[in-house]
Amino acid sequence: MEQRTINAVTIIGAGLGGLTLARVLHVHGIPAEVYEAEESPEARSQGGLLDIHDYNGQLALEAAGLMEEFSAIVLEGRQAIRALGPDGAVLFEKADDGTGGRPEAHRADLRRMLLDALPEGTVRWGRKVTGTRSLGGGRHEVIFADGGSVTTGLLVGADGAWSRVRPLLSEAVPEYAGTSFVETYLFDADTRHPAAAKAVGGGMMLVPAEGKTITAHRERGDTLHAYVELTRPLEWFDGIDFADPATAATRVVAEFDGWAPALTALIGDTDTPPVLRPHYALPDGHRWDRTPGVTLVGDAAHLRPPNGEGANQAMYDGAELGRAIAAHPGDAETGLAAYEQAMFARMSQAEDETARHLEETFGDVIRTTAAPGSR
Repeated sequence: MEQRTINAVTIIGAGLGGLTLARVLHVHGIPAEVYEAEESPEARSQGGLLDIHDYNGQLALEAAGLMEEFSAIVLEGRQAIRALGPDGAVLFEKADDGTGGRPEAHRADLRRMLLDALPEGTVRWGRKVTGTRSLGGGRHEVIFADGGSVTTGLLVGADGAWSRVRPLLSEAVPEYAGTSFVETYLFDADTRHPAAAKAVGGGMMLVPAEGKTITAHRERGDTLHAYVELTRPLEWFDGIDFADPATAATRVVAEFDGWAPALTALIGDTDTPPVLRPHYALPDGHRWDRTPGVTLVGDAAHLRPPNGEGANQAMYDGAELGRAIAAHPGDAETGLAAYEQAMFARMSQAEDETARHLEETFGDVIRTTAAPGSR
C-alpha cells in the first residue's frame, strides 16, 4: 500500500471548507492534496440549498476567484421568505428583490464548481482516514482504511464533526445538542403536492413553534425540501423505526397534531424516506494550543447546531487559512498561528453576529409569530 512523503499541503475532507482552502492555495501557486472518504463526487447526495452570505461565504469565493462562476449557479428568487402559523395562515412575507445579500445555490453545485476549479487529481477519492499520529518536528502521518498512509509537514483537518485530525490538537468530542432534523423531499410539487407547494411559496417557508419547527425550501426542478426540527432527546428518536419510512413519517406527523394539512403533508407525503439528522456541537469557545504542522477548519474546529452559518464559516476558514499560508512563504507556522488567532476571535463573536444577522433577516418573522394569538 501507499507509503510516501509529500511536500504539498495535505487536506483531509473534500467538503466546501477543504475545497475552498485547496482552491485559494492553488490561486497562490501552492500545491495541495485532498483526501476524501467518498468514492466519487456523486457517491451521495450533497444536501439542499445554501444561502451564501456577503459577509463570509461570498468573501471566500472572492478570494478563490470564483464569483463569476458562483453567479452562474445561483437560483433566482429563492431569497423570498414567508412565515406561517400552524394553521397555515401567512404571518409574514418578503419577496426576493435581489438585495438580500444571501443568494441561494445547491450545495452540490457549489462543490462541483470548486472541484472544477482545481487541477485534475487534486482530490484523492476513496481514501477513508482511520487515524493520525504525530511524528515530531511538525510532521504527521495519516493512516487510511486500505492500509496506506501519507506523511506530511502541513496537515489540515477539514473532515467535519467526527474529525480524525482533531485528536492531534484537542480532546474535545461533539455532544448531542438537544435537537434533530427529520429531512424530507416532495418532487413535482406543483402538480403532485399542490397544497404544500402553495404553502411553501417561491423561496423559504418557516413555521416556528415551541419545541418544533418546520422549514422548507423550494429547490430546482419543482422540488420541496423540508427540515422538521424537534427538540427531543436521542432516546425519543431511538423509539422510531426509520427503517420503516411510512411508520416513521406517521410518528413524526403525530407531533404536529392540529397543524394545517398543507404543512403536515411535507412530512406525511414525503417522496423519500424520512432521514434523521441529530445535531451535535463542540464545547463553546473550543480552541487548542498551537501545535506545529496541523490545524482545523469548519466543523472540525467549531461544530455548532445548524444556524445558517456552518458552510459559510467553513468556506471562510478555508480562504483565510489559504491566504495566511500564502502570506508567510517558508514560514508556515507563522501563517497557522495567525489564522488560528483570527479564527478563534471570529468564532467567539459568531453567536452575537449570527443573532444580529438572524434579526435582520427573520426579526419580523419572530416578532409576528410571538404575538398573542398568532399560534
